[in-house]
Amino acid sequence: MSLRLEWNNEQEEFAISDELIAKLRELMVLAGQSENVSDGEVALTFVDDAEIQRLNKEYRNLDKPTDVLSFAMQEMGDDEIEIIFDEEDFSESDLEDVKRLDEETDSAEDDEEEFEEPLGDIIISVPRAIAQSEEYGHSVERELGFLFVHGFLHLIGYDHQSEEEEKVMFGKQEHILQQAGLVR
Repeated sequence: MSLRLEWNNEQEEFAISDELIAKLRELMVLAGQSENVSDGEVALTFVDDAEIQRLNKEYRNLDKPTDVLSFAMQEMGDDEIEIIFDEEDFSESDLEDVKRLDEETDSAEDDEEEFEEPLGDIIISVPRAIAQSEEYGHSVERELGFLFVHGFLHLIGYDHQSEEEEKVMFGKQEHILQQAGLVR
């Protein structure tokens, strides 16, 4: 098993090169090594401001564009729904069918190639990345790398709600970017 990056480009403002994707994969591996995360899949989508604003409004109730959104798959919250069923509601043959299907699924999984567990989704606004790269005086690639590492750290549990959390998270981001040669 390993870290895997799947990506999709849904914007037209900036060409996403193979070299950029290779650099983002390198950043993911470096971040994973730094945090002892060696398995999982990240789905990355490049979007425009209109799409990220729509997502920001839908999921965060903020009606404005942002630079990056992360949606972790491993979160366990209080509103998580536990699926419970009463075996008495099912006939004996229904339960036997379920057990048989479970056994068939288990043996089929043994025969198949293992798939990485999804860590989550990262959505990056390319127009925001371009504007921020100009504002901070570095390359678009460096800004996209920064946003990607930022999103990845969110997927594995980091946050920046407090000043201390922000200091830790942003320090990790800068260290990972420096390791990959993406300096300001």
